[in-house]
Amino acid sequence: MAKDWWLYQGEGPGEDRRARLEAGSPPPWRDFTGVPDPAYGPPGRTGEAWERTRRRGEGYVPDEPEKDVVNTALHLRRPLLVTGKPGVGKSTLAYSIAADLALGPVLHWPITSRTVLRDGLYLYDAIGRLQEAGLEQVRLPGAPAAAPPGSAAPSIARYLRLGPLGTALLPQRRPRVLLIDEIDKSDIDLPGDLLTVFEDGGFVIPELARLAKEEPTVAIGTDDDPDAGVAVTQGRVQCSYFPVVVLTSNGERDFPPAFLRRCVRLHLEAPGPEKLARIVRGRLGVDITGADGTEYQDLVRSFLERAEDGDLATDQLLNAIQLRLAGAWSAPGDRDRFLATVMQHLTGPTA
Repeated sequence: MAKDWWLYQGEGPGEDRRARLEAGSPPPWRDFTGVPDPAYGPPGRTGEAWERTRRRGEGYVPDEPEKDVVNTALHLRRPLLVTGKPGVGKSTLAYSIAADLALGPVLHWPITSRTVLRDGLYLYDAIGRLQEAGLEQVRLPGAPAAAPPGSAAPSIARYLRLGPLGTALLPQRRPRVLLIDEIDKSDIDLPGDLLTVFEDGGFVIPELARLAKEEPTVAIGTDDDPDAGVAVTQGRVQCSYFPVVVLTSNGERDFPPAFLRRCVRLHLEAPGPEKLARIVRGRLGVDITGADGTEYQDLVRSFLERAEDGDLATDQLLNAIQLRLAGAWSAPGDRDRFLATVMQHLTGPTA
């Protein structure tokens, strides 16, 4: 049963709940002052990117404790740190939030050991700008190397583009959903670097700040659209509604206490038989609990038994059922090879 204070329910688009989300008052310490650019419209519920978000998010099956934690993060306007073993649905939760509250396509920032904060905030093609300046010198021999006053900012704007985090922090009347995937793979400094951005709800682009006197407002591209032309004033991007930030971690490292206390934490356990049945019904439209689902119930039991010897991902069970729906691997003698093929362990001695 849905609780009155829930905004996210995981049951499909709810216009009334999105309206409550937009109208809700933030905590005083999470009230930001960014002013939206009236000429900029973020992606809505149309197009290929939204369809990808909707399809991935609609099949997610959250439990009541998950809904409680997600809604806590929404009300407090804090990042949500989701931990758990690979394949339990950590990343899919971000898509479920976006689909359930109709917040547009998810912004995705995958993290590696080489990722730095600026990668998520904005991209600046300094080499491309220098190359074009060199070409101008070739085309116009004798032209001054430096652009005349007042022309530098429009020129540099062509080589700037907001990253996924920078785009999420644009001032808007409703939040975007940002997935920061596998934060535990980052360099040791990245979680600490994120703290200031999360607390301030904004950041400065130094390349634009240096040109602010000549060109106070510059239009640049976003992670969704390089030609979006969203206005950035004085080089600062400042949100008005803190984005829905979902950070995922496979538990490969610990995070500093200062980072953890600024996040709302959710740990996802591997699903049991009942939840697996709901996932299969939501993803594949197959009710495995009835009399006609005996074969698929056997696959669920095999999945759970094999998971005792090493981690498995839920989508491996979905793959197995999808193959059986297609008539593949149906010979009685194929069972062991079938399970070994589609349910290979992710961890453990047989991985």
